[in-house]
This record gives sequence, structure tokens and C-alpha cells, in this order.
Amino acid sequence: MKHVRRGSLLLITTLSFLVLPAVAVIPSGAFAFTFTTIDVPGAAATGAAGINAAGQIVGGYTDAGGIGHGFLLDKGSFTAIDVPGATATGAGGINGAGRIVGGYTDAGGMSHGFLLDKGGFTTIDPPGATSGFAFGINAAGQIVGVYGDAGGTTHGYVFDKGTFTTIDPPGAPFTEALGISASGNIVGHYASTNGNQGFLLEKGAYTTISVPGAASTRAFGINATGQIVGDYFVGGTEHGFLLAEGEFTTIDVPGAMGTLPTGINAAGQIVGGYTDASGTGHGFLATP
Repeated sequence: MKHVRRGSLLLITTLSFLVLPAVAVIPSGAFAFTFTTIDVPGAAATGAAGINAAGQIVGGYTDAGGIGHGFLLDKGSFTAIDVPGATATGAGGINGAGRIVGGYTDAGGMSHGFLLDKGGFTTIDPPGATSGFAFGINAAGQIVGVYGDAGGTTHGYVFDKGTFTTIDPPGAPFTEALGISASGNIVGHYASTNGNQGFLLEKGAYTTISVPGAASTRAFGINATGQIVGDYFVGGTEHGFLLAEGEFTTIDVPGAMGTLPTGINAAGQIVGGYTDASGTGHGFLATP
């Protein structure tokens, strides 16, 4: 899987981002879910990325020609999201006011983050970034994302009131900031000698998130109550998790070859992507 430090960091490529290997099954926690598949009509592949309290969902899809687009799903209706002049677009997050963040590739092949607010697009690029993607936005308008520097290192960031702050757990050679809660708590993952580890950044302090027995754990989304979703790998395979009140619950779309939860709202509704037996990517909504 290519990370956002590379040129193909779009969520459409959602599918270089959301569609992952087959999963293994380990014991689940106390939560149970009803799953609904999300497919943009006519799309070759679809992946959901973020959901707000009103149930509006954003993500990305590839069309029959292999071009990537973002989408908004609201009350059963899909709306395409395309940054003007971009060769590909993907949406990563949406807040309660309907402000949407994501990323796009320009005509020169460079990737950038964006904010879509009231029909207008604004590019979101940390100073000196050679690539970027905006993944999450909260009610206060704080945005988290990922950028690559000139040396090829990937960092997380938070953009707040016009100021960028880099997010790198101490000693980490690679970091991605992917979700932010209403109170400003941030989740993501970083590279370590023990594989990828998830993290929670709360009031300036980092807490590692690691599924017991997993070779790698990544956190992607967090809601207002502190529930966290992400994925983990065991024996080279991968599946999703919900972390709530210190307990991990496995999230696997029934019959899927791979499941990746990426967003969760205050009601505990979870969105993400999964692969079917043929290897096609679909989005999903999991309702508790």
C-alpha cells in the first residue's frame, strides 16, 4: 500500500488507501453492528472515509476510466467532489457544518490537501511540503492531515486558525495524523521498530494504541466521546477495530476479504472500505 508521502496519496486511489489485504478474525468485544454497502452508481470501486453527526458521508471512487473523484453521500444522494483543474480528487473528512477536507493531484502530478466550504475550494499545504492530504476536520475547523518534506519524510500536521503544527511522536521516522475529535484530540499512526503503532495525542501527550498480539496497529478516526477506529495486522493479514472504554472490538464486514474503518461519528456510526472476494473495493456504513 502506498502512503501519502508518495504521489498517489488520494483516497480514491481511495483504493490505494482504503482497499487492503485479506483479514484474519480474532475475538470481538461487546459491540454489534449492522453493515450497509456504499457504492457510487457506475463506479469501478468506492471507499468511504468520514461521517459527521448528521450522517453525511464523504469518500472517494474511481470511475470506469480509472479517474478518481471524491463524493458526498447525503440522504441517499451522491454528489461528486472534484477540485477544478485536478487530475484526481478524494474526500477525507466532513464536520457538522458540512465543511469537507481531502486531497487532489494537480496537472503536474503534485498532491495537495483541500478544504471545501460553501462551494469554494482552498488548498491546504504546510510550508515546504512536497505532497499532502487533509484527512479530518472538527467542528472548530481544526484540520489534520499528512505531508511529505523535501527529504522524503512523512509527517502529520494540525492546521488551526491559519497555523500549521507538525505532529511527530518522539523518534518516529514516519507519522500520519488522520482524525481529530471535537475537543481537538488527534489520532493517527507512526512507524516504530515494532511496526506501525497507532497513537492518541491529547493535551500534548502521546499515548500508543496497539491491539494486543498485533504486528501493526493504525488509528484513523475518533469521535466526540473518545471512541477510536482503525485497523491492525496479525500474521500479515488485516482487519478493523473499534476502541471504546479501553476495549477493542473487531470490525469485519461479513464476507469481506479485507475491512478498514476510517471514520466514526458521535452516534458510533462507522464508515470505511472493504474488499469483496473478487478484489473490488466498496465503502461501508456500520451502525451499532
